[in-house]
Amino acid sequence: MALVSADSRIAELLGELHQLIKQTQEERSRSEHNLVNIQKTHERMQTENKISPYYRTKLRGLYTTAKADAEAECNILRKALDKIAEIKSLLEERRIAAKIAGLYNDSEPPRKTMRRGVLMTLLQQSAMTLPLWIGKPGDKPPPLCGAIPAASDYVAKPGDKVAARVKAVDGDEQWILAEVVSYSHATNKYEVDDIDEEGKERHTLSRRRIIPLPQWKANPETDPEALFQKDQLVLALYPQTTCFYRALIHTPPQRPQDDYSVLFEDTSYADGYSPPLNVAQRYVVACKETKKK
Repeated sequence: MALVSADSRIAELLGELHQLIKQTQEERSRSEHNLVNIQKTHERMQTENKISPYYRTKLRGLYTTAKADAEAECNILRKALDKIAEIKSLLEERRIAAKIAGLYNDSEPPRKTMRRGVLMTLLQQSAMTLPLWIGKPGDKPPPLCGAIPAASDYVAKPGDKVAARVKAVDGDEQWILAEVVSYSHATNKYEVDDIDEEGKERHTLSRRRIIPLPQWKANPETDPEALFQKDQLVLALYPQTTCFYRALIHTPPQRPQDDYSVLFEDTSYADGYSPPLNVAQRYVVACKETKKK
């Protein structure tokens, strides 16, 4: 029943999103005439090689209108982004409900049959679709945006992806990519599933063994302080695996769509580090261990 309810709400939200996209295009078309006027006014001023009081007054009015038009379009886009976030949240709730009920759709087969290549593709898609934080002027990026850690009292929700420190078969400890199943306030412990279907393991772990993954990408152009900086020690998901390893930031992202370039600790190289490898913002978190192994 809950799945049907989620489906109908998603369909409703998609309709609202479609209308908002149409409104955005209408707003952009409406403001186009004013932008053309601004350009033509500047061209006339250059031809006459003077800034008369007339042109100054005219431009002030045109730019005031352009600013109002841009703010109106921005408000519509923010509403659209809110709808997208709500749709993604409902899809995640539906996935978790289906997992609990033992139902799976064709795009996400049961864990026991998921091929490794499919898993790697899903992880890549998750990194690509991680939303970019877009704050209003003066807003500071929130916790779990880029490199900004979660608040000390934060509790990850079921379905959230985390870095989890577990004991391996050989007794060594390692950080793995995991999905939260539940959290007990009585024991302050999480139950998490190893995201790698080959593991098929559920772990009960204390809070200090869990690091929530970022929920937004940080924009290097507007919020560079929300990114890890060059030579900073981090835990990063090694490409084509589901394990996190210690690494140094080689180059932070320069554009919103860019990945980090990192140097993984690797004793097989003379300087102790691998050549630079790209890792998405989604899979780079602060390293709690400061001592090099």
